[in-house]
Amino acid sequence: MPNTASAERRTRSSARRAERNQSAKSRIKTLERNYLQAVTAKDKSTASVALRAVSSALDKAAKTRIVHRATANRKKSRLAVKLAALA
Repeated sequence: MPNTASAERRTRSSARRAERNQSAKSRIKTLERNYLQAVTAKDKSTASVALRAVSSALDKAAKTRIVHRATANRKKSRLAVKLAALA
């Protein structure tokens, strides 16, 4: 239990931030899963649209430091390689 008013505020803000971060990470995982389903189905047009959505979500998460910038870049690179292999 927080003992001071400032500790109570930090607890509340920490909970809000954790919820926002979890929501963003969950969205990224969902978009990534949809992209991988399109790749396994060999649907290149759907996969390219899904890749743009995943890349955008990763960039936004990296911008707000939900995920590390290098992690986002690595994931985008690996996903792009999967799309290029469809050709």
